[in-house]
Amino acid sequence: MTRKLADDCFVLDKDRLPHGEALAILKSRVRPVVEVEEITLDNAAGRYLAEAIVAPRPIPSHDNAAVDGYSFSHTSYDKAQGTRFKVVGEASAGHPFTQVPPRDSAVRIFTGAVMPSGHDTVAMQEFVGIEEQEGQWFATVPGGLKQGVNRRLAGEDSKQGAVLVKPGMRLRPQDVATAAACGLDRLRCYARLRVAILSTGDEILRPGDVFEQGKVYDANAPMLDGLIKSLGAEPAALGVLEDDADRVRAALKDAACRYDVLVISGGASQGAEDHVAKTIDDIGNLWQIAIKPGRPMSFGQIGNCAVLSLPGNPVAVFVCFLIYVRPVLARLAGGDWPKPVRYPLPAAFAQAKKAGRREFWRARLATNGGQLSVAKFPRDGSGLISSLRDADGLIEVSEEVSEIKEGDTVDFIPFAELGL
Repeated sequence: MTRKLADDCFVLDKDRLPHGEALAILKSRVRPVVEVEEITLDNAAGRYLAEAIVAPRPIPSHDNAAVDGYSFSHTSYDKAQGTRFKVVGEASAGHPFTQVPPRDSAVRIFTGAVMPSGHDTVAMQEFVGIEEQEGQWFATVPGGLKQGVNRRLAGEDSKQGAVLVKPGMRLRPQDVATAAACGLDRLRCYARLRVAILSTGDEILRPGDVFEQGKVYDANAPMLDGLIKSLGAEPAALGVLEDDADRVRAALKDAACRYDVLVISGGASQGAEDHVAKTIDDIGNLWQIAIKPGRPMSFGQIGNCAVLSLPGNPVAVFVCFLIYVRPVLARLAGGDWPKPVRYPLPAAFAQAKKAGRREFWRARLATNGGQLSVAKFPRDGSGLISSLRDADGLIEVSEEVSEIKEGDTVDFIPFAELGL
């Protein structure tokens, strides 16, 4: 069943930045704010790379055997009939055959060993006939082998001078392995971004406090802590601020002096007891965004500290973090601006929507007759943490859309595309 648009409480968005404009402003203004430091490889995974990893030599640095077998020169080999070779030595990984093998000879070779001089082909040991005559071993290689088979060429993985990992990449274990393969034991990376977390509201209790009627536990701060850590940044929970204008002002000014970024949940509305947005606008700069869930959400700056002010409801905090805060933090930390992949899927639901505003709906994947589709979570409440727990991702609906019909193609963003 679709909801009546007349019941929509998000009605006045004309003074707020639309989604695309907000992202464009953020992307154009945000730059890395942390220092560059040199770190060891064992501390590199999860950090943002400041200087490219460049191959100092070909990788691998030499032609080598891809299998255990016998190496030989293809020019000495009868492809039609096969050839009987005299075995003149052995080569293994780290122990190459250093002599120049005679023509019409083979070398016993093991995987990873340097190819002997002049040899370009390896016959797998399973297909080679071995015999001994008066203390001399011979290898009979059957016909049909192409030149270069079972040989890995120097530079096959990477050419000398190739950029293997670009600056701005958040280093994965495989990227660290790439650095190690180049012989590097240290990398120049950006220092970890320091992010302060503040919750606001007289109704907020810390987890562990005795429950009081009319109050709620702070689910946002622990959630933000985990989300920030998932980006490789260092969160610092500064606690809960009461709805007091002077205290809010003092806390924001203090945090702005000590941290790179300040993420605030709650108090972003324009009510009499909502002081955050007013304070940011007074002592810094403030812009607000027209999305749902997420209104009110704003971003701004106090001194050199970026400020991201989120709504108080956990769902809105979660969505706003993934869509706006996550790319901002990644860029401030030295990373590239992340662009999650949207997957076009048929809608297994129908829903009306207010035109002129970008919306993100919690959704589950569904299958019908083997066809993958996506179903909107049945309830929209911004306080429904269960909808985050049970959803597989978000449906993104653009400003010009006013209705989704069952079977329409919608853009689905899996949580996995958002680092979760």
